[in-house]
Amino acid sequence: MEQMIGQLVSFVLYFLLMLGVGAFFMWKDRKNTSEAGYFLGGRQMGPYVTALSAQASDMSGWLLMGLPGSVLAAGFGEIWIAIGLAIGTYLNWLLIAGRLRKFSQAAGDSITIPQYLNNRFKAKGKGLQVIAAVIFFVFFTLYVASGYIAGGELFSTVLGPILEPAGLNVPAFTMAIFGLILLAYTFMGGFSAVCWTDFFQALLMLAAVIFVPIFVTFSQGLDLSQAGAHLGSGTFLNFFPHDNAWDNIATVASGLAWGLGYCGMPHILVRFMSIKSSKLIKPSRRVATVWVVITLVMSVFIGVVGAAWPALIAALGGKTENVFIYMIQNTLPGFGGGLFGGLLLSAIMAAAMSTADSQLLVASSAFTSDIYKPIIRKKASEKETMWVGRIVVAIIAVLAYGIAMIPTNEGSFNIMDLVSYAWAGFGSAFGPVIVLSLFWKRFTYKGAIAGMIGGGVTVITWIVLHYPGIAVLNTGVYELIPGFIVGMAACIITTLLDKRHPEAEAMYDYAVKFDDEKAAETATPAEESVQA
Repeated sequence: MEQMIGQLVSFVLYFLLMLGVGAFFMWKDRKNTSEAGYFLGGRQMGPYVTALSAQASDMSGWLLMGLPGSVLAAGFGEIWIAIGLAIGTYLNWLLIAGRLRKFSQAAGDSITIPQYLNNRFKAKGKGLQVIAAVIFFVFFTLYVASGYIAGGELFSTVLGPILEPAGLNVPAFTMAIFGLILLAYTFMGGFSAVCWTDFFQALLMLAAVIFVPIFVTFSQGLDLSQAGAHLGSGTFLNFFPHDNAWDNIATVASGLAWGLGYCGMPHILVRFMSIKSSKLIKPSRRVATVWVVITLVMSVFIGVVGAAWPALIAALGGKTENVFIYMIQNTLPGFGGGLFGGLLLSAIMAAAMSTADSQLLVASSAFTSDIYKPIIRKKASEKETMWVGRIVVAIIAVLAYGIAMIPTNEGSFNIMDLVSYAWAGFGSAFGPVIVLSLFWKRFTYKGAIAGMIGGGVTVITWIVLHYPGIAVLNTGVYELIPGFIVGMAACIITTLLDKRHPEAEAMYDYAVKFDDEKAAETATPAEESVQA
């Protein structure tokens, strides 16, 4: 009981801090009612906030629950995902970040990804923006649902002893708590609040993922050479765990393919668009890469440490995604331990909320800027669109809550499944389009639409054909691979069949030569935001 009280005290303090950040930026930006200010921070974010907020919004509850749980359950064959993500992070910052920062401002000072694409192609229609907004709505809802599950699992473990005797539905109640806190500070502060909370949450995640496995190893006297006895040491330590070549090829390729997803993740790409200058990308890249490599290595190490602790494996009862939670609860007893343990457990909340808040904001900005204002209500004021955006945030949050509560044949959706579906959807629908828009002058509007539809539909089809209970196919190949290939092929083939568009090509030439530093010098005081 003392441990639980200590953890609750830490949770309350942590949540108050997050709400305080949201309230601060709502007050600070009270006179700035522009869309660019609310949805993009006025393009005035500093390199370190940009770097850490981007990576915190990237990892989600998957970092502290999904990946360690997968390693614990299946062994080193799951490490290929971490390797793919590390490589993808670096290449995304190296190849995409600086160019997108310049192109997005050159193309009509775009504040959303769909808006950037429409302006990049000098399009007169709104079809691309509508399709993109629909894709955002579908896959961001799935992604946010994974955050609810992470938050619900944490609260259920901590609050279960209190809630169960009261006859409450523990998962439903705890997920609702998570959602209300998430909504509160996202609703209040907009992009600035999201970036700054993500910055602090990234630091907390880094501290927790380093401390916990090292502390547990020494405090429990674990022999890591015995890790994986529940699977057989040979199986656990094998990077190629399957008996036949095709399954091993599929495992490696599917893991590495996660890196492809980065160039299509709107909630990460929008961070590149928000940084004050493209010249600040280099220090951001260094910070982001170091953070990602350390956290991924230590996340895998959590799974290894768990696999060396037989009593912990037995206590989990098959719920391997809770390994991080159980480590803390079984090594830090008492009120003081609970207080410190609650701080460490808050890292799970940090991981889940730092992704979910970004996704809610990007999805709402896509709806308001790409559908509501240009199509539904063209004369809407910027203040009105901001409030519509906040309403959309609430709608997506409610839908994500419903998805997280859906029972399946195997109990319910897990974090890894939902994250992998959303990651593949965005990577396939937007990845090829973003890359080609930045590096291929000839690329056309129709090619972009074909790529988005082709990639997105392929992912959904692949998921359905492989879903348990249907299983028409059993290739073992991650849906991002066929989705990305089809999306890229659709972009290229459609563009080559389409006529050239001189205005779009002229926009490309202008963007390549665009000097965003000079443009930043002309920013008005109302557009300025806190820098770091």
